[in-house]
Amino acid sequence: MSTGRPPAPQQVPISLEPTDGWHCTHLYYRFDRAVLAKLSDDELRAARDHALAILDPAGSDAPQRLQTSVVSGHKADFGLMLMDPHPPKIESVNQRLLASKLGAALIPSYSFVSITEISEYVPSVEQYGKKLVAEGDAEGSPAYAAKLKAYADRLPIMNRQRLTPDFPPYPATCFYPMNKKRKVVENWFLLSFEDRNRMMAEHAKSGMTFAGKVQQLITVGLGLDDWEWGVTLWAKNPQYLTHIVYRMRFDEASARYAEFGPFYTSYVTTPAEMLEHCKVGAKQSS
Repeated sequence: MSTGRPPAPQQVPISLEPTDGWHCTHLYYRFDRAVLAKLSDDELRAARDHALAILDPAGSDAPQRLQTSVVSGHKADFGLMLMDPHPPKIESVNQRLLASKLGAALIPSYSFVSITEISEYVPSVEQYGKKLVAEGDAEGSPAYAAKLKAYADRLPIMNRQRLTPDFPPYPATCFYPMNKKRKVVENWFLLSFEDRNRMMAEHAKSGMTFAGKVQQLITVGLGLDDWEWGVTLWAKNPQYLTHIVYRMRFDEASARYAEFGPFYTSYVTTPAEMLEHCKVGAKQSS
């Protein structure tokens, strides 16, 4: 018995650019002081100027977003966070930097490749309305209507910030990769959506208590890097980084199911400030 022809495959355009959102890469480097020490004053100034041109976020070849920071500790000297719809444009910054006059003195120490996303746990307007009812608001009441309209007005703005984010004007930042556990008795991916959604709602509620102090961006590394997600935090003060991570560790989604990679804590600077901080420039007589 014939079952007919299989449906024609959907025509999907071939492109490196996501249909929604941007590619995102975190890059970290250390300076090879032995190489820097061998450069003359003129060579060092030329190398510095070359690097500054490459790291200029307003440069003609710059990706949509480029942020420079100086890193605390021995993991790296400085870090870059880059975002753009086109991944080769992001990677070209890395390659131009390594091929620059300063490149021989750069040691790549870590990278994470990901894409911005809207999480499946972000409620639609309809789902938010059901949440309001579950929390005690009568459907159709003035309070219900006001809350629903406020959420509907905010949602496009929040989703734009998730997909094509602006960097906040905060001085402290940290990045870390993370996974959800896939152990025999703690397998996140075998839980029902309802259970996962409940835990992520609790997690989000904890994060909201830091509004105005911390801004967070979650990017997805599934299929792109060794960890499933990347978490970038920016804070008005470094102590808030400690406070938010500590508070959210108590949420079930983290306490039972999260695994964390290395933390890279850094402080946002201009490229020139980074080179000055790292003592890369004209040699000093002292």
